[in-house]
Amino acid sequence: MNETTKTPNRTLAGEALTDLILGLFRVNNLTLTWGDRLVAPLGLTSARWQILGAIVAAERPQPVAWLARDLGANRQNVQRIVNDLAKEGLVRFEPNPHHRRAQLVVLTDKGQQTYDAAIGLYDPRVNRLAEGFPIEDLETAGRVMKALRKKFEGEENTEEQS
Repeated sequence: MNETTKTPNRTLAGEALTDLILGLFRVNNLTLTWGDRLVAPLGLTSARWQILGAIVAAERPQPVAWLARDLGANRQNVQRIVNDLAKEGLVRFEPNPHHRRAQLVVLTDKGQQTYDAAIGLYDPRVNRLAEGFPIEDLETAGRVMKALRKKFEGEENTEEQS
């Protein structure tokens, strides 16, 4: 066994990244639970809220496959949730001029109101959570996460991301 790491074939950087990844798993689970509790009064879950947010963030209406790609999520799971959101009147489907079968997902007025209400609940809570963290640390963590995401996505040049 390598004297500087916990496993014989892992570098110090690999060990540090492993610790980060394990921490991310735990924080992800806690974040989803936190988000579920936060938006439950609005009839949302973290997953539904996340998809509404992806629709809001898109420059123009997107098909489910593109939303899934932007979220780094499974297309079938996103399709199931979008279908549920449509049944509840939060999104609707519109024809896609570029692809007959891949309809575009569009937020309805009710969907926008629900998303806005979720953000209204979120903002004061996230501001409280951010208290005590130096902004530089949060920005550094964000850059590391973006670079790691790009590596997972197979991008070669992560230096351009900041």
